[in-house]
Amino acid sequence: METTTDLKRTALTHIHEALGAKMVPFAGYLMPVQYTGVNDEHHTVRNSVGVFDVSHMGEFIVRGPGALDLIQKLTSNDASKLTPGKVQYSCLPNGKGGIVDDLLVYRMEHGTDHHYVLVVNASNIQKDWEWIKSHNTFDAQLEDISDRMSLLAVQGPKATDTLKGFFTEDIGAMPYYTAMYSEMKGVGLVLISSTGYTGAGGYEIYVPNPLAEAAWKAIFEAGVAYGIKPAGLASRDTLRLEMGFCLYGNDIDDTTSPMEAGLGWITKFTKDFTDSALLKAQKENGTARKLVGFELVERGIPRHDHPVLDEHGKAIGKVTSGTMSPTLQKPIGMAYVPTSMAKEGTPIWIDIRGKALKGVVVKLPFLAKP
Repeated sequence: METTTDLKRTALTHIHEALGAKMVPFAGYLMPVQYTGVNDEHHTVRNSVGVFDVSHMGEFIVRGPGALDLIQKLTSNDASKLTPGKVQYSCLPNGKGGIVDDLLVYRMEHGTDHHYVLVVNASNIQKDWEWIKSHNTFDAQLEDISDRMSLLAVQGPKATDTLKGFFTEDIGAMPYYTAMYSEMKGVGLVLISSTGYTGAGGYEIYVPNPLAEAAWKAIFEAGVAYGIKPAGLASRDTLRLEMGFCLYGNDIDDTTSPMEAGLGWITKFTKDFTDSALLKAQKENGTARKLVGFELVERGIPRHDHPVLDEHGKAIGKVTSGTMSPTLQKPIGMAYVPTSMAKEGTPIWIDIRGKALKGVVVKLPFLAKP
């Protein structure tokens, strides 16, 4: 069994502990799951500004003449559409119709250094690294900088007000899913992007580990006027679920295809890539199952792996993610169901500790984007 002594620490672990955060093992790290409580942190991010330490995420640099060719071969989205400073959501098909991981692809320039940054899930860093490295038959140079970088997600409608004094550029004018290298006042050179996993707006700031504590403290000082609070992994999960964002290991994995998971929009057939023929056939012929959103109409909270039943009580799938939505005050979740039952308004039942509770398939996201 994994003990806390076996776990990695981020550059900010001591700060979380001093703040009284509840610390839990996650993806090989000791991470803050909550501080003041899930609902409080959730509402703080939705209504003002919260900060997540997500330094456990992985970052790979891809450089060289073959960088784009390698990324194009391995990812489902079309990275040739990226111009410098643009970010793209994508996934790595696994050669069997499933997903190695979902990731962000950044196309960046820093002086004469032209490169891509791939941001991958913490639990998949080693798996992704080996997968990408084993397929590098192109003239691409790979560098894993995961252990050297910290990542602060400053999320919420007051994120711009909190951060704008740190940058000479007008970060409020950054379009969604763009990024730039910039000097952060009092901190140093960082990569800031208008991305996030909450649907509340905001930024993600990539900082070398030695600068992480200075960045954290400066951000919190600037955010006092806006009620800034630290937020943990638990509220990050409820926030992303309200937006219908997939979580690797729950909603997508090595056995789920992008087409089943509603990720056809990041699967582009303008190029040849791993599994492109198989996934194109799925697009043309349809899939047997689909990932859907649902709301319970009876009291209860759906959780990962709860069975999904049809009107006759027959098991037809499993819940992949579920919670009581802090914003909507409704039990919500996502599940794979037969395509014939994926239509909005279709009744389903969730087996919660032996009791079948009625639900209904709803359109994603659960919460309208701001």
